[in-house]
Amino acid sequence: MFDILNEIDLNIFLTVFSGEYGIVAEKVIKATWETIYMIIISTGLSYVVGLPLGIILVITENGHIAENTSVNRILAFLVNTVRSIPFIIFLILIIPLTRLIVGTSIGTVASIVPLTLAAIPFVARLVETSLKEIEWGLIEAALSMGATNWQIITKVLIPEALPSITLGIAITTINLVGYSAMAGIVGGGGLGTLAYYYGYQRYDNLILWTTVIVLIFMVQGIQSLGDKATAKLNEKRR
Repeated sequence: MFDILNEIDLNIFLTVFSGEYGIVAEKVIKATWETIYMIIISTGLSYVVGLPLGIILVITENGHIAENTSVNRILAFLVNTVRSIPFIIFLILIIPLTRLIVGTSIGTVASIVPLTLAAIPFVARLVETSLKEIEWGLIEAALSMGATNWQIITKVLIPEALPSITLGIAITTINLVGYSAMAGIVGGGGLGTLAYYYGYQRYDNLILWTTVIVLIFMVQGIQSLGDKATAKLNEKRR
């Protein structure tokens, strides 16, 4: 009895995944992995640059621990300039730079360059906002005890803002999911390329809607992980 049921289940599985659905599943899995790869690398690289940039934007403000109006204005101008350019236009503008860095402007690896550069100013502003939420009294107390600027940054600013920064990582990652989909329109790889070239242009609604569902689950998962991590960090602070 069980042998017959197992044989039927196996036949159903082979029928479904050896035909059209199997081809779609294979394409979606490959594209999903490419998207995850792009997002993880670009998020990491954007925080390597964006985190210190955000800190500098805060501490160089008037009245802060390393006040420097000139540096602050220059950095703010650069950040605002990049943020004001829509990503799809930014993607096209830096094609020469992308080719210079990775040798091509098409593919998953090439997409990491514009994704990272577009995310850096976004990360900087998120970090800046997180640090500005810290009460000045904590910084003032550290200064009164003779703490150096570096000690204030590492012992006060970053630890106090860590839950907010963690939530910002989730927001950045979700933002990059959308950016990666746009990058797919110009051959950037991932779910964006799959949805546009195989789903939209070839009128394959199965692929189109499957990629939409995968993207929805991806975003929900990222936000859930970010919320849980932030909640745990807040609990430790209490």
